[in-house]
Amino acid sequence: MVEILEEIKEKIKEYEKQGFKKKILISDLTPRDGQQCKLATRVRTDDLIPLCEKLDKCGFYAVEVWGGATYDVCLRYLKEDPWERLRRIKEAMPNTKLQMLFRGQNIVGYKPKSDKTVKKFVEKAIENGITVFRVFDSLNDNRNIEMAVKAIKEFGGEVHAEISYTRSPVHTYERWMEYGKELAELEPDWISFKDATGIMPPFECYMIIKGLKEATDGKIPVLLHNHDMSGMATINHMMAVLAGVDMLDTVLSPLAFGSSHPATETIVASLQNTPFDTGLDLEKIAEAAEEAKKIKKKYKKYETEYAGVNAKVLIHKIPGGMISNMVAQLMEANALDKIEEALEEVPRVEADLGYPPLLTPSSQIVGVQAVLNVITGERYRTITKEVRDYVEGKYGKPPGPLSKELVEKILGPDREPDFSIRPGDLADQEEWDKARKELEKLLGREATDEEILLYILFPMQAKEFLILREKGELHPEPVEELADITETPKGKVEGAAPVEFDILYHGDRFRVKVEGVSFETEAGKPRKYYIRIDGKLEEIQLFPHREAIPKGGSTGTVSPPPVEEGIPKASEAGDVTPPMPGKVVKILVNEGQPVEQGQTVAIVEAMKMENEIHAPMEGIVKKIFAKPGDQVNPDEAILRIAPYKEDKSYQ
Repeated sequence: MVEILEEIKEKIKEYEKQGFKKKILISDLTPRDGQQCKLATRVRTDDLIPLCEKLDKCGFYAVEVWGGATYDVCLRYLKEDPWERLRRIKEAMPNTKLQMLFRGQNIVGYKPKSDKTVKKFVEKAIENGITVFRVFDSLNDNRNIEMAVKAIKEFGGEVHAEISYTRSPVHTYERWMEYGKELAELEPDWISFKDATGIMPPFECYMIIKGLKEATDGKIPVLLHNHDMSGMATINHMMAVLAGVDMLDTVLSPLAFGSSHPATETIVASLQNTPFDTGLDLEKIAEAAEEAKKIKKKYKKYETEYAGVNAKVLIHKIPGGMISNMVAQLMEANALDKIEEALEEVPRVEADLGYPPLLTPSSQIVGVQAVLNVITGERYRTITKEVRDYVEGKYGKPPGPLSKELVEKILGPDREPDFSIRPGDLADQEEWDKARKELEKLLGREATDEEILLYILFPMQAKEFLILREKGELHPEPVEELADITETPKGKVEGAAPVEFDILYHGDRFRVKVEGVSFETEAGKPRKYYIRIDGKLEEIQLFPHREAIPKGGSTGTVSPPPVEEGIPKASEAGDVTPPMPGKVVKILVNEGQPVEQGQTVAIVEAMKMENEIHAPMEGIVKKIFAKPGDQVNPDEAILRIAPYKEDKSYQ
């Protein structure tokens, strides 16, 4: 490190002598990564457009507006067409390159797709407005980005090929240089070094950026993408500048820092009147930041305590978004008390799987399996389909060796994984034609290429979305801003309800504040309360059973809400239940069908991963309670298996 400091001092002296100048370029990520890190990607297109209009006037190299989470959340939650979002943003930003995050062979989904689908997606993305593609593979298996790179070049896009950073026994300085040289052979327009977790130390950042510039003979510009979870990213930006970086990624200040990125304003101001001045106008950036501030206020109910700086990330290496997902699943499984166990289990699963960097989809693969290991009380008692596919080589070659015990449990004794086949070649080569036929049968008309892509990448969500849109019944829920509450000191107004108070629960004290309440009054629908508990905002859905009439209140009555039949609670030994809350993807058996103990009888999606659900006993499928698309909880029976009698009929 002493040598690095001396080297930096000498560089600065040389810059001063020679009148050196190098303009650092800035890509702003607020409409995609900023809102993804801070607001769960829930911002609607209507609210993004004013921000995009302001960003278009700032002069950034590019603005990131699209990616996997954007595409997914538009369908899954917002009931918006991601392709329509892209077209609207392009119309609002005619002067700026639009950028997207592209998962290589996985495109914007979680599994490798065929080369035909990759090429078609790139073609349509460029046609609808994307210019810059940040292309990465979560394992740094560059076979998974080759086809994407070729397609982007073929259709006239700009390739930013990425290296994904992590810290492990197998990730050395030499390894990073190998990856850089591999990428250089693909002849990208840029090489992006990406720390999605925010755990890279500043001196290592300097060495890697400097090394990448030297390894590629300075022929390919290098950029830094560095999340700020540990609080070191701003320092890293400065170290990268001194190491020769050509571009930095930032986010407007209202949605910056912590799980996000250093603030655009901070970096621009830091480089002003230096040899590295960006030339950007802080006043124009400030106008865009005001729009981001409005968005943050409107969507503040999606903020979590995991979006800020958390130095524990240096120990467990888990990104904020991944922790939020784990917390949500543990809460729904009534197992939040196991969060520390789950966080401790993640590095163990990561090591078992060969130390993959924790970003999509490897972060979901590792995170879901860690939660399952903790919830079930036994490591790998339940193994997700994705972990099985990973071990079988369907995602690519892991950076390090896999656990022998896990490999044997999945593949059988004395068998070794085969990572020689490129994942794109293992994908369904007929998926495009199959999807087109299924979709046209479903819609009763010819499907567009964009609709086919929706269906291939997120079949369950796309099916629901497209059917509703075809019927003209697509009505997204309005965004409920938290209502302002008139507050008063305690005891001042008779009968006032407390809105901020401490509670004692099992000996623990919690500070609670009621932030807002929805205006929902429809029969059968819950009333939503937004409660902040020790600084973390939670949505609570209230289903009243009895109500008290305050003094002077109305004595009118209302009709009781209709009672809906649901999936029954598990009550018998043969009831099949999911290990964690999720949505049913497939039922693999029929009523009356014999099954063996341990047989896969259903697939349930949880945390965007597919989990195989197994029969707890041998017998006959007596009753199926759930259907594809149903939401199920760990205490609910998806189906019921009756044990055999001696004559193999069921009881």
